[in-house]
Amino acid sequence: MGRTSNADERLMTAALDLMWEESYGAVSIDDICQRANVKKGSFYYFFDSKSELAVAALERSSQEQKAIWDEQFSPAVPPLDRIRARCDYTYQKQTEIKARTGRVLGCPLCSVGSEICNQDEKIRTKILDILARKTKYLESAIADAQAQGLIAPGDSAAKARCVLAYYEGMITQARIHNDAEMLANLGDQVLAHLHVKEPQVQTVG
Repeated sequence: MGRTSNADERLMTAALDLMWEESYGAVSIDDICQRANVKKGSFYYFFDSKSELAVAALERSSQEQKAIWDEQFSPAVPPLDRIRARCDYTYQKQTEIKARTGRVLGCPLCSVGSEICNQDEKIRTKILDILARKTKYLESAIADAQAQGLIAPGDSAAKARCVLAYYEGMITQARIHNDAEMLANLGDQVLAHLHVKEPQVQTVG
């Protein structure tokens, strides 16, 4: 039996890395093939266009991250700790990226999405789909925190959308400033944004 090619996986990895490090528009199919060490003819065997490759690469990255999100947002974890775990993880990863590349790269979804959303409907739709999945994790944590009286009642879905916007916005700011330390207290900032209630101190009268 012949060796199974992993050229499609190498192409997806190269595409995501290059789009994240530079931009969607700045990266050509030739650049991606060179990074992946794949011939251009093989590219068109797997993908019809750079757009199709970008959609596949973003989905593959999302699936690879799913196990991390599932662990961080496990129902066995206290709800506020779930949110803190995601924020702490983000700070750690952006710090590692800065140490390795010299730059804070931020979130590939927002980087690619803000650049290309008005030009490519397939990419925009895929990014919206992935962001909606992330919002569901936050919504579950917020709803559980509300049930425990830690966050004021209200529309947990709307609160989750606001939290995701704040979270992604801070990551984008860190990228612009090239300063991962802006994310050092991200968990505290997100919980403050949610107006987490201080625990009531019981007094003996």
